[in-house]
Amino acid sequence: MKTNKLFMHLAAGALAVGLAGSAVAAEIAKPAGFPTRPLTMIVPYGAGGGSDQLARAMANSMDKVAGIKFQVVNKPGGGGTAAIPDFMLAPADGYTVMEHIDNAVSAYAKGDINENPATDWVPICTTQITFSQIYVRPDDSRFSSWDDVVSYAKANPGKLTMANLGKVGSMELVVMHQLQDALGIDVKQIAFDKPAERYGALIGGQVDVLFEQPGDVRSFLDAGTMKPVLTFLDERPDVFAEVPTHLEAGADFDALQRFRGFYVKKGVPADRLNFLQAACAAGFEEESYADFNRKKYMHLINSYRDTEGSIKLINGAVDTYRAMYKQLGIGG
Repeated sequence: MKTNKLFMHLAAGALAVGLAGSAVAAEIAKPAGFPTRPLTMIVPYGAGGGSDQLARAMANSMDKVAGIKFQVVNKPGGGGTAAIPDFMLAPADGYTVMEHIDNAVSAYAKGDINENPATDWVPICTTQITFSQIYVRPDDSRFSSWDDVVSYAKANPGKLTMANLGKVGSMELVVMHQLQDALGIDVKQIAFDKPAERYGALIGGQVDVLFEQPGDVRSFLDAGTMKPVLTFLDERPDVFAEVPTHLEAGADFDALQRFRGFYVKKGVPADRLNFLQAACAAGFEEESYADFNRKKYMHLINSYRDTEGSIKLINGAVDTYRAMYKQLGIGG
């Protein structure tokens, strides 16, 4: 079986950085005079999706461990880039935190944004790394398995529709480009910026399949309104033991992963930065957040990275995306 090099990169050093939260003292000392008001947490996607759920769960856990109050502000648009100007205009005083996903990294690698998330921002922590799947409606008689999806796609070129993000160069579209190329199928990508719209499109029958991460649609899986038919991972996780991987389906490539973390602007005073880093590490270990990660299947990959680990993760992903874009002829 082909080794997923990016997956190996994500896992490398996880034991060293993954235990950082447990080393945080029970009492996290606040800097003098900070914070005196709630912090703003900018979320670059709409309410209800995986990023929003993560942001609110982490805001809650950081409040529990460090007494930090957050006002969560959703600013969707541009495949996650519409929120960046607000973040960049905010003072570098520690009062503004942005949650972002690997789409910021791919946007930088592609040249869509100028800000390097590893150097122009400070990643205070990464708290989720996960894999993607393709979902169908369980009551769709056309698709009882992934083989049925492929057969339909080959028999109806360009007719199979998928709810997905529309940002060219995003992890989702790069992976789907690779999958289509490997299997010789043509899938029509339907762009939805808001997660709820993507999910509703599948359940309502407006599209045939959905590309998403399992934790983001856990409630739909539990309710039986979505069914995974393909997993983008080297091996089948036990919880999805009946679902084939892309490698088993004959798509021999390294599947990119989704990761989510939290950033402040470069230039935040050191004492405030240290406080937020410690709060994020302790928040990751906090019981309610750990339970949230388990419920979202985020415990299947060791997800925690501190600032140094996040920078390594981001730099490695930038290199990977740039290599992918060159291979696929994406970007300039």
